[in-house]
Amino acid sequence: MPKPTADLATLGLGVDRTSPVPLYHQLAQQLQAAIEQGRLAPGSLLGNELELAARLGLSRPTVRQAIQSLVDKGLMVRRRGVGTQVVHSRIRRPLELSSLYDDLDAADRRPETRVLRNTVEPASAEVAAALHVAAGSEVHLVERLRYAHGEPMALLRNHLPPGLLDLGTVALEATGLYRMMRASGLTLHSARQAVGARTATGEEAALLAEPAGAPLLTMERTTFDDGGRAVEFGSHVYRASRYAFEFQLLARP
Repeated sequence: MPKPTADLATLGLGVDRTSPVPLYHQLAQQLQAAIEQGRLAPGSLLGNELELAARLGLSRPTVRQAIQSLVDKGLMVRRRGVGTQVVHSRIRRPLELSSLYDDLDAADRRPETRVLRNTVEPASAEVAAALHVAAGSEVHLVERLRYAHGEPMALLRNHLPPGLLDLGTVALEATGLYRMMRASGLTLHSARQAVGARTATGEEAALLAEPAGAPLLTMERTTFDDGGRAVEFGSHVYRASRYAFEFQLLARP
């Protein structure tokens, strides 16, 4: 089935010729915003560069440069015999005390969850240290695959102290873990977090639709309630091709 051609007339594209921002960059920013906001759907074709240039009163090289900048960012691809096609934009997540589910939901990315494991197991030394429990004592493990727009984004492993809250599989697939924790009366106050990177194992690659050895972003987080109790230890991996963490850096006074 042929992919739909995007109706660019509905996007309100336009450029300000009095602005010091280059025209190609203005166009690229508007197209990127349309992709990230879902107004340019993944899989849709951008159409003819000549037509777009004529509609906006721009030269073809300017339009081509704008599109190429989005191709370079991985937001579009050029396919021989097909044309320029929109692909899924990379998820950009701020580093703050929020859940992936909430961030995807707020960005209208249609989050979905598949629970892989929901069980109780002995705490490893790492988990025990994070949750301040004895090594070998029982802790709850929840392992989930998180999707956005029907595409796998992250593999999430969370350990929690036993009996902290009801962790039913149906509820875990319907909403986010942090939402469940807050609904149970827990106040999530702060967290300690580390971000890194490594290559995917064969199992991770299969679950995340990536080739074996593909780069993954990693995040480990220990979350504390308002009484200073460790209530969750997460060990997550994200597709580097579809995901990025954003930092806000402030200058020292």
